[in-house]
Amino acid sequence: MAKVEIFTTDFCPYCARAKALLDSKGVAYEEIHAPNGSEARRQAISRSGGRTTVPQVFIDDRAVGGSDDLQALQRAGRLDAMLGV
Repeated sequence: MAKVEIFTTDFCPYCARAKALLDSKGVAYEEIHAPNGSEARRQAISRSGGRTTVPQVFIDDRAVGGSDDLQALQRAGRLDAMLGV
Protein backbone atom coordinates (compact mmCIF):
# COMPACT_ATOMS: atom_id res chain seq x y z
CA MET A 1 0.00 0.00 0.00
CA ALA A 2 1.17 3.52 -0.75
CA LYS A 3 2.43 6.03 1.79
CA VAL A 4 -0.19 8.79 1.99
CA GLU A 5 0.21 12.15 3.71
CA ILE A 6 -2.44 14.85 3.89
CA PHE A 7 -1.78 18.39 5.13
CA THR A 8 -4.95 19.86 6.67
CA THR A 9 -6.38 22.65 8.79
CA ASP A 10 -9.26 22.73 11.25
CA PHE A 11 -12.80 23.31 9.99
CA CYS A 12 -11.84 22.71 6.34
CA PRO A 13 -14.64 21.06 4.34
CA TYR A 14 -12.26 20.17 1.50
CA CYS A 15 -9.93 18.45 3.97
CA ALA A 16 -12.87 16.49 5.38
CA ARG A 17 -13.94 15.47 1.86
CA ALA A 18 -10.46 14.27 0.92
CA LYS A 19 -10.12 12.29 4.16
CA ALA A 20 -13.57 10.76 3.66
CA LEU A 21 -12.55 9.49 0.24
CA LEU A 22 -9.35 7.97 1.62
CA ASP A 23 -11.27 6.49 4.57
CA SER A 24 -13.82 4.93 2.19
CA LYS A 25 -10.96 3.07 0.53
CA GLY A 26 -9.54 1.86 3.84
CA VAL A 27 -6.30 3.71 3.22
CA ALA A 28 -4.05 4.57 6.14
CA TYR A 29 -2.69 8.10 5.95
CA GLU A 30 -0.69 10.52 8.04
CA GLU A 31 -2.64 13.69 8.72
CA ILE A 32 -0.40 16.70 9.28
CA HIS A 33 -1.99 19.77 10.86
CA ALA A 34 -0.79 22.74 8.76
CA PRO A 35 -2.34 26.07 9.78
CA ASN A 36 -1.29 29.27 8.00
CA GLY A 37 2.21 30.37 8.94
CA SER A 38 3.26 27.02 10.41
CA GLU A 39 6.35 25.06 9.49
CA ALA A 40 4.10 22.23 8.30
CA ARG A 41 2.32 24.62 5.92
CA ARG A 42 5.68 25.84 4.56
CA GLN A 43 6.67 22.20 3.95
CA ALA A 44 3.40 21.51 2.12
CA ILE A 45 3.87 24.59 -0.07
CA SER A 46 7.45 23.66 -0.86
CA ARG A 47 6.71 20.01 -1.58
CA SER A 48 3.67 20.80 -3.72
CA GLY A 49 5.47 23.21 -6.01
CA GLY A 50 3.97 26.33 -4.49
CA ARG A 51 0.33 25.39 -3.87
CA THR A 52 -0.90 27.31 -0.85
CA THR A 53 -4.31 25.71 -0.27
CA VAL A 54 -5.29 22.77 1.91
CA PRO A 55 -5.59 19.93 1.80
CA GLN A 56 -2.40 18.96 0.07
CA VAL A 57 -2.21 15.23 -0.59
CA PHE A 58 1.00 13.31 -1.25
CA ILE A 59 1.06 9.69 -2.39
CA ASP A 60 4.47 8.05 -2.15
CA ASP A 61 6.00 11.53 -1.80
CA ARG A 62 4.36 12.70 -5.04
CA ALA A 63 2.15 15.79 -4.82
CA VAL A 64 -1.26 14.94 -6.23
CA GLY A 65 -3.01 18.17 -5.24
CA GLY A 66 -6.04 18.86 -3.15
CA SER A 67 -9.51 17.47 -2.66
CA ASP A 68 -10.74 18.25 -6.18
CA ASP A 69 -7.64 16.63 -7.67
CA LEU A 70 -8.13 13.53 -5.54
CA GLN A 71 -11.78 13.31 -6.62
CA ALA A 72 -10.73 13.72 -10.28
CA LEU A 73 -8.28 10.83 -9.94
CA GLN A 74 -11.09 8.74 -8.47
CA ARG A 75 -13.48 9.60 -11.33
CA ALA A 76 -10.77 8.81 -13.89
CA GLY A 77 -10.22 5.39 -12.29
CA ARG A 78 -6.58 6.14 -11.47
CA LEU A 79 -6.67 6.60 -7.69
CA ASP A 80 -6.82 2.93 -6.66
CA ALA A 81 -3.67 2.10 -8.62
CA MET A 82 -1.83 5.03 -7.08
CA LEU A 83 -2.92 3.95 -3.60
CA GLY A 84 -2.17 0.29 -4.20
CA VAL A 85 -5.68 -0.87 -3.25
